[in-house]
Amino acid sequence: MAAAEATISALDPAKASQNTFKLENTEKRDTLIAIEKKYQAEWANGKYFQRDAPSTAEVPLHSVSAADLRASQPKFFGTMAYPYMNGTLHAGHSFTVSKIEFSTGFARMQGRRALFPLGFHCTGMPIKACADKLVREVDLFGSDFARCPVEDLLDGGEQKKSATTSPPAPTQAQTKDDVTKFSTKKSKAVAKSVKMKYQFQIMLAIGIPLDEIHRFADPQYWLTFFPPLCQRDLTNFGARIDWRRSFVTTEANPYYDAFVRWQMNRLKELEKIKYGKRYTIYSPKDGQPCMDHDRSEGEGIGPQEYTALKLKVKDWAPEASKLLHGKLPDGANVYFVAATLRPETMYGQTCCFVGPKLQYGLYKAGESEFFVITERAARNMAYQGILSEASLDPPAARITGSAVVGTLVDAPLSVHSDGVRILPMESVLPTKGTGVVTSVPSDSPDDFATVTDLAKKAEYYGINKEWAELEIIPIIRTPAYGDLIAPALVKQFKINSPKDAKQLAEAKELAYKEGFYKGTMIFGEFKDQRVDVAKPKVQAKLIDGGEAFRYAEPDGLVISRSGDNCVVALMDQWYLNYGEEDQEWRAQTLDWVDNTMNTFTPETKNSFDGTIGWLNKWACARTYGLGSRLPFDPEFLVESLSDSTIYMAYYTIAHYLHKDIYGKEPGVGNVKAAQMTDEVWDYVFARRNLDDKLISESGIKKDTLESMRREFEYWYPLDVRVSGKDLINNHLTFFIYIHIALFPSEYWPRGVRANGHLLLNGDKMSKHTGNFLTLDETVKKYGADASRIALADAGDGVEDANFEESVANSNILRLYNLKEWCEESVADQANLRSGPRDGFWDRIFDNEMNGLVQETRQHYEGSLFKLALKSGLYDFVSARDFYREVTIAAGIGMHRDLVLRYIELQALLLTPIAPHWSEHIWLEVLKKPATIQNALFPASPAPDTSLASALGYVRNTTSNIHSAEASQLKKKDKGKTTAYDPRQPKKLTIYAATSFPAWQEKYIDLVRQAFDATSLKIDDKKLNPQVAKLGEMKKAMPFVQGLKRKLVDGGETPEAVFQRKLAFDEVSVLSEMVSGLKRTTGCKVVEVVSLQDGGKAGRLVVAGSAEDEGRILQDLPAVAEAAVPGTPAFHFENIKV
Repeated sequence: MAAAEATISALDPAKASQNTFKLENTEKRDTLIAIEKKYQAEWANGKYFQRDAPSTAEVPLHSVSAADLRASQPKFFGTMAYPYMNGTLHAGHSFTVSKIEFSTGFARMQGRRALFPLGFHCTGMPIKACADKLVREVDLFGSDFARCPVEDLLDGGEQKKSATTSPPAPTQAQTKDDVTKFSTKKSKAVAKSVKMKYQFQIMLAIGIPLDEIHRFADPQYWLTFFPPLCQRDLTNFGARIDWRRSFVTTEANPYYDAFVRWQMNRLKELEKIKYGKRYTIYSPKDGQPCMDHDRSEGEGIGPQEYTALKLKVKDWAPEASKLLHGKLPDGANVYFVAATLRPETMYGQTCCFVGPKLQYGLYKAGESEFFVITERAARNMAYQGILSEASLDPPAARITGSAVVGTLVDAPLSVHSDGVRILPMESVLPTKGTGVVTSVPSDSPDDFATVTDLAKKAEYYGINKEWAELEIIPIIRTPAYGDLIAPALVKQFKINSPKDAKQLAEAKELAYKEGFYKGTMIFGEFKDQRVDVAKPKVQAKLIDGGEAFRYAEPDGLVISRSGDNCVVALMDQWYLNYGEEDQEWRAQTLDWVDNTMNTFTPETKNSFDGTIGWLNKWACARTYGLGSRLPFDPEFLVESLSDSTIYMAYYTIAHYLHKDIYGKEPGVGNVKAAQMTDEVWDYVFARRNLDDKLISESGIKKDTLESMRREFEYWYPLDVRVSGKDLINNHLTFFIYIHIALFPSEYWPRGVRANGHLLLNGDKMSKHTGNFLTLDETVKKYGADASRIALADAGDGVEDANFEESVANSNILRLYNLKEWCEESVADQANLRSGPRDGFWDRIFDNEMNGLVQETRQHYEGSLFKLALKSGLYDFVSARDFYREVTIAAGIGMHRDLVLRYIELQALLLTPIAPHWSEHIWLEVLKKPATIQNALFPASPAPDTSLASALGYVRNTTSNIHSAEASQLKKKDKGKTTAYDPRQPKKLTIYAATSFPAWQEKYIDLVRQAFDATSLKIDDKKLNPQVAKLGEMKKAMPFVQGLKRKLVDGGETPEAVFQRKLAFDEVSVLSEMVSGLKRTTGCKVVEVVSLQDGGKAGRLVVAGSAEDEGRILQDLPAVAEAAVPGTPAFHFENIKV
């Protein structure tokens, strides 16, 4: 048990979140969680999230068209990528969940039937690979892993006794109810020393009790263990999921298995699935293609195809000749094989590079033919039929790159027909190409920089200088860089040596793009042809002449789930014919993305366009893993990204087929899996009509078939698919392709929303750093609603979002306090003001609520949940706080009707994001008769712009006054001289102008002339010289800039800006503000003066005493002249009391 105990200590799941936020007082959180549990149970009992299409009894099938039915009874159908069942959900999953969850909640409030189903993905290699590892480990170490040597797991020479003297593992008594919690008494030193070497350790790390781990050696056990935990966590999160429609993939569910087989059969009939040789990423260890979901590293990496050029050895370097003596047959032809992406430039080869420190092999490629390449390249070639596997181990000889420097080789097509030399290049990588790089310094900045350096330092590199100084001839002409693009770019980027890696990378990319897309051949038999036309012709010439061959390798490191370093294989296989061979299919897909489907952001649309442009031939079958058998070739399983393209259609009828996720118990249709033939699927999914033959042969009742057809035709098309942006490169693009292939266009997907990854507290989530939370941990720590608010606050774009635990924590307090206030206000409503609610502050508050309701609706409609949260919670609470403060200051208090309206609106606005809190307020506080889950989003009148302008005026003026006073306090505290003592009795006088300064009129005319009301733009080239000509730039430009902001950014109408009429009575508003300003500034007196005569005189509108009101004041302070309508001036002064 020592190894297990050491692992438990080091990999205690609690440590994965040890650096996250720590809660101290949980009483308020626990109160909110109790409310959440109560309503989750009520919602489940009430089956509120089980949504069905209108029945055929209500609306007979096809008595109206499917489109008309959807129009008359609106629906929303949204899904997310179903999670893979090799672990529990983490906070990143919950971010994707939240997007579809909030959309579903709002759709319900729009009066739409809203459906959010979720299945469980089990197809592919990951589960099977992990299970097989456990089989081996159980065989080696026993079902409790007690025989695992602890020294296998320790780094740094830890003593065995340090891992064996700890107490027994506390997991022995743990149950599935708490699978993510461990405790430990191990020292940090030992904990840090444990290596993650075995699968049983990984299982411990994700919280599986030690005595259960051996059960996971059966891959089917994963399918029974994790789906219930996923459902538990999402239920605790408050997700509005229709769990009747859930299922597991693979043969474990015979209904879903039949669905996948139908899909494959129809795609093959449509010639979307083909069989033939193609390059694919391949795992020799697993003996099958290794697709994206089969990889532990390298997702998204595909094969990179090269032209492999054969440079025949004419004369070995002395050292190489000595080392290879007797190791090759007499008369053997040896070739340095260089992988190039630019065969059209081969006329300009001047040398060939090897890595001087790299190890090369001489691999037998024919009876008397050998290739000099790296081991990695040889391994790839062996799976492409270029080399035999027998030639790999061992090669005929091994040799380092430095030993072959100086070897003379024949470079095909090169003008240097006497041969070129093998030269050293430090930057040659063993992980890219063949380790042999042919040099064309006319068109490759890397090559030009290297040969220049070699020629300068020939003695240092141990070469003859003339080897690096062969003539560089022009091959390609480009409009921007002439005939020798590489020397031109090296000069432009100021590249001084091969070590200027950054500049060389930029120059290389530019050289390729310019050469390929804009270049023209000026040498060789394809002279005067465009490079993109000549390139395949040159390649064909080389291959047909036996001087080159096609070669491919992974365009980066790819590691399979089984730990294998993958290669590219050329093999016969079943593949989906995405891409260039089926131009019509690709064009349809691209057109749908560009012109119909909602991608929510330009970045998402651009990513789809890019993927559709490069995606080509995707292997859809494998021999290892879990899944459904390929119906026309049952030796193979359907690949995991190919059985998950249209399962959203399966959701529409899943509850008719089975009651449980495994398909063991028939669903409401009482249909057996065997009855779901391809013809039945065709009918259900609107690909054919119903006839007596189909009814008879399937044995399914007509009304059941029609009901299933109704479910599909009503819920489809899918309104939105939510997923991480990383799936655009595969799953999401496949999803669109296959829908277009199999369904009528009426049912093609309407929207895809891609979101970024989720950071936690501003950093990448990582168990290793202790910055990690599972969904279960998050909800237990903060409650569902506070967690949901933090997820809404995290962000809405495709850029990475950020879950701030401080936001979740602060919203525990916000929700609790708001709940308490709502409860107290309703209980005490008899003591609130009643009667007419037409006072100034009542109208202001009522109007602000109207505006925020409309603003929140718009944000929800645009799926902008962060903004909806701002207007629907943060700003809404602020509006209430402001109303409460000003009415208390005015001595009138809040109006009962407005308080009750606020509480009701607050509950409704928060329902999509924080449904538990809203339900509590709705049912327990407001005593509504039915759940808020069925309530509609509130309707509100359009806000009154004059009241909105008055509120903005109040806030701006109040802020300016408070800022001025705070500035004086800072000066006073620093011992500086101030105009008055803020801490002594003081008076505030506010000056309101009734007209604008005459000098501004001429600038208004200039701005009016330069403003284009159609484009909402101002011609600055015309305006600015005219303003400068009047000679008042210092005061004029700020005024002009203010006008421009109002017109262009502020959204004000040109009439309002140019006529300069306030939408409210400024003096009346200031009069209403007096009592509040007295309270917040501490002034003994606040006076309001209505200015006359350009600010030199004014009438006292609000005075310190009633007898002074109406008095005309002369010789006002200079500050009064700064007032303009809408922007009052003010000053403080000390007074005696």
